[in-house]
Amino acid sequence: MKVWVSLLLILLLAVALAVWVMLPWQGALVLAALFAAWLALTRSGRRALSVADVGISTLGQRLGSSAVIVVGIAGVVGVMVPTLAMAEGYAETLRKTGSLDTALVLRGASAAEVTSGLDHDSVVQIAQTAGIARDDKGEPLASPELVVAANLPLKDGTTADDEGSVQLRGVGNEVWSVRPQVRIVDGRRFKPGLRELLVGRGAAKQFAGLVPGHDIRLGSQTWTVAGVFASGDALESELWADGDVVAQTFERGSSRNSVTVRLADAKGFAPFKAALDANPQLKIDASTTLDYFSKQSEGTATVIRVIGIVVGSIMAIGAMFGALNTMFAAVASRAREIATLRAIGFAGLPVVVAILLETMLLALAGGVLGGALAWLLFNGYGASTMAAGSVGKLSFELHVTAGVLWQGLKWALAIGLIGGLFPAVRAATMPVTAALREL
Repeated sequence: MKVWVSLLLILLLAVALAVWVMLPWQGALVLAALFAAWLALTRSGRRALSVADVGISTLGQRLGSSAVIVVGIAGVVGVMVPTLAMAEGYAETLRKTGSLDTALVLRGASAAEVTSGLDHDSVVQIAQTAGIARDDKGEPLASPELVVAANLPLKDGTTADDEGSVQLRGVGNEVWSVRPQVRIVDGRRFKPGLRELLVGRGAAKQFAGLVPGHDIRLGSQTWTVAGVFASGDALESELWADGDVVAQTFERGSSRNSVTVRLADAKGFAPFKAALDANPQLKIDASTTLDYFSKQSEGTATVIRVIGIVVGSIMAIGAMFGALNTMFAAVASRAREIATLRAIGFAGLPVVVAILLETMLLALAGGVLGGALAWLLFNGYGASTMAAGSVGKLSFELHVTAGVLWQGLKWALAIGLIGGLFPAVRAATMPVTAALREL
């Protein structure tokens, strides 16, 4: 029977921890308020505070053992938070690339631009579809674009053969109206009909030779870097050139991978898509650019988060054992004190809560320390992926957001709970006579 009871308690603890890890900060605030009310308004709560006050006041005398818990948990949070910040930064960079007032049209059943292909007639018909915004001359704001992969030497490569994948986007003059967030920060725009490149600011940081006036090799041809552009999104990881020149160089004919359009109305995507679907000559898929790039980020961001949680969990196990050993030693050193309290009428619950409060306080300190270090060292830190999905080598920054810090803090408190629970239960259930004989 005791085995089944133990298994049931472990199962309940696992469920409680799973719920806690998914809990938003508002829910945690409610729980904290309820717990504070219990401590202040009930007899057992006030007794728990009295016992906890004694234990917390002696933390300075146990500085070394207490530091084991704080440093161990800070290490867990310090590893987990940057990994989650990496996933957040990657996803945020792609989300910023899209909007609700622009749409991306691909060949039907294409998962990404690089796997799509639209012939010339389809491109023309897409551009003439109702719902697209028009410029002062009445021309539709539609940008047919060609996407190809190329290799360039890396800036941080140890040899000249160290190369990475970069995405080359062939565009026309329409792109500047469809993507107004793109601005030239160095040099000038490429000239139509010439093998000239505009390089994204992120790509310029990753690859060698991407400076205005410099010649580089793409494929079998020499190209001249005309300028550097910034956009604040995933486009900064790309190279841009004249679409017709890219098509000629890479033998793509008149086909294009996609058409990006600016909608006449931010709420006009549904009618625009309906008009495309009603055209029997078109076999396409369309989505807002916001939806498209958000979906592109899901897989990689999820993988990064899973890696962070797995690595953090492995480290958390070590931190839990450190907390267990430390708290068992602390409880053993106070065995007579706890036994005396129980002998004069203190129930087991206040003792358990008091020890948990002590451990959770140390865990909170470790979580805050680890989160603060992660924010100072990694927030805004530049990173990149290698050929991730449809965006090639994507440059982005780690975002240590409040949500990421909250995730790390929840893990810290969970470690503290487990690390203090078993020593607390032992202290509360040990026979008084046995405890009085210890030490």
